[in-house]
Amino acid sequence: MIIVGIDEVGRGCWAGPLVAGAVVLREPIPGLKDSKKLTKKQRETLAVAIEKEALAIGLGWVWPQDIDISGITMAVKSAMELALEAIAIPYDQVIIDGNINYLAEIPHTECLIKADDKVPAVSAASIMAKVARDSYMATTAAGNYPEYGFDKHVGYGTAVHIAALATYGVTPLHRQSYKPIQQLVLKSKS
Repeated sequence: MIIVGIDEVGRGCWAGPLVAGAVVLREPIPGLKDSKKLTKKQRETLAVAIEKEALAIGLGWVWPQDIDISGITMAVKSAMELALEAIAIPYDQVIIDGNINYLAEIPHTECLIKADDKVPAVSAASIMAKVARDSYMATTAAGNYPEYGFDKHVGYGTAVHIAALATYGVTPLHRQSYKPIQQLVLKSKS
C-alpha cells in the first residue's frame, strides 16, 4: 500500500509561512520520528536521506497575508492541498497528523493523532516541512530583517522576538491576525 504522509509546521508562529509536507516513502528510513523530537542536525541529516529515498515529496506554503485573510484552519487546509498536489505518483491512502481531517473530501484520507511519531511517511513529511520552513526563516527572513533574530526563533513568540517587535515594530512577515501582533499594532497606534 502506497501511503502519503502529511503534516504541517509553523501553525503557532507569529511570523513567516505555514508549511505542509507530503511524502511517499519507498521504505521506512531509520531514525524517523516527530520532527519536534529531533535536533536540528538530526532533522537536516534525515531530510537529506528522505530527499534521496522518497518516491515523492511535496511542500505547500501559505504566507502570512493569506493566513490573515483566510484564518489558520483554512491556511492549514490550503497548505496540505498544495503539498498533496505536488505528489505526482498514484497512492492508496493519505494519513494526516492530528485529529482533524483537513482533506476529508479526498477519498482514502484519514487523520491520526501522533501520526508524526507512528507513521514513517508522516514523520518524513513533518521533517521536510520543518527543515524547509526553518531554512527559509534562517536565511531569507533573517537576511531581510536581521534585527528580528529569525535565524534563532524562526518566528515563534520568544523573548528575543518580543523585544525586537517592541523596538522595530511589525514587518510584512508578521501575522497581523494573531493576538500578540494585533496588540503590538494597537499599542503603536496609541
